[in-house]
Amino acid sequence: MYFTDRGIEELEKRRGEEEITFEWLAEQLRTFVDLNPDFEVPVERLATWLARLDDEDDDEE
Repeated sequence: MYFTDRGIEELEKRRGEEEITFEWLAEQLRTFVDLNPDFEVPVERLATWLARLDDEDDDEE
C-alpha cells in the first residue's frame, strides 16, 4: 500500500456514497491548486488521466 492510499481510503469511507459531477470535481481541483500551487503539475496529470480514460491506448499503434 502506498502512503497516498490512506487519503484515498479516507475519501472513500467519508464520501463514497455521494454522487458528484465532473464539473464539481473540476471546481474542487481548481480550488485545491489555488490554495496549494505546488501541486499544480500532479493535479494536472490526474485530471488529464481521468479525462482520457476511455481513449484508445497509444501503445497499440
